[in-house]
Amino acid sequence: MNNFNFFNPTRIVFGEGQISEINQLIPDKARVLILFGSQSAKKHGTVDEVINALGKRYFEEFGGIEANPSYKTLMRAVTQAKESKLDYLLAVGGGSVIDGTKFVAAAINCDGDPWQEILVNGAKDIESALPFGSVLTLPATGSEMNANSVVTRYETKEKLAFSNPLVYPAFSILDPTKAYTLPPRQLANGIVDAYTHIMEQYLTYPVEAKVQDRFAEGLLLTLIETGPALLENPTDYTLQSNFMWTATLALNGLIGAGVPQDWATHMIGHELTALHGLDHAQTLAIILPSIMQEQRAHKHNKLLQYAERVWGLTEGDEESRVSLAINKTREFFELMGVKTRLSDYHISADDIPAMIKQLGEHGLTQLGEHGDVDLDKSRKVLQASI
Repeated sequence: MNNFNFFNPTRIVFGEGQISEINQLIPDKARVLILFGSQSAKKHGTVDEVINALGKRYFEEFGGIEANPSYKTLMRAVTQAKESKLDYLLAVGGGSVIDGTKFVAAAINCDGDPWQEILVNGAKDIESALPFGSVLTLPATGSEMNANSVVTRYETKEKLAFSNPLVYPAFSILDPTKAYTLPPRQLANGIVDAYTHIMEQYLTYPVEAKVQDRFAEGLLLTLIETGPALLENPTDYTLQSNFMWTATLALNGLIGAGVPQDWATHMIGHELTALHGLDHAQTLAIILPSIMQEQRAHKHNKLLQYAERVWGLTEGDEESRVSLAINKTREFFELMGVKTRLSDYHISADDIPAMIKQLGEHGLTQLGEHGDVDLDKSRKVLQASI
């Protein structure tokens, strides 16, 4: 196991009816900005629950944060918070709303250009951020318990990520009933997103991190068992509870502590979203099986472990088991209703050069746990994804 420094200050308040706990979690004199996405958070009464829990605290609302949060939209929230002298943020939604709130929290005290200082420079020089909490309505990204954020600038077709310990949520409310009304596409995307987060930290090379491996494998098995059943029974509390907690644990730093990590799938996928507008999870479902195939020699030992422990594959020669494990991963995504080929989204080989150009311009030329996924390998991955 590699050396690690694990830190996670986010308080998790889990279970039905826990939104009422907001009254105990936010300072009495806080001036709050409630941020949310589409009108569903208001339509289904979640925003009203939050407002009731705030009691007599001053609050304002900011809606309309996109599924891939827009820099332009988020800067309007920054302006509103500054003009109204708001000092506490509360995200109500899924990973995109929480990601966007993290950006707003960091940008409010930013002296220069927020895009440059936070996204391009990776927020490494950010010295302060507004405190914020979240009410999770869409399990997927794990943003409710980590310090990561991704923001899109649609005008320039750029999608960039940042991470900074200052933007850990102070608390997150996880009420599984808030995911009951999600459409199948969003539930399926959430399963694929969480699954890929786990794989990016697990499917690298062995470092004898037995605890992290077993945690990761247990989470993967839970998603495989839960995903199809959840699509059939979205209002099953037990299914939603296990899904929500798995998605949170998939990217709160626990399974990634002391192990090598990959993230090539995410970086290539971001360019797909930026250029073609695909859902984040759709890009992951496209890229991950091809990355597994392209890097199978480097990932051989962990692929065999994955094949045996997650898919129960113990018979046949090693290469056959590896191939079958890759195929089963693709089949699982397809079973969830998330297509795994670029052609499924009307993207052809002619579109690949633009994606490679973007990767180069963003300096994403040494991806993967070994830093060996260069532009040529990324091209091969995309070509294999047609």
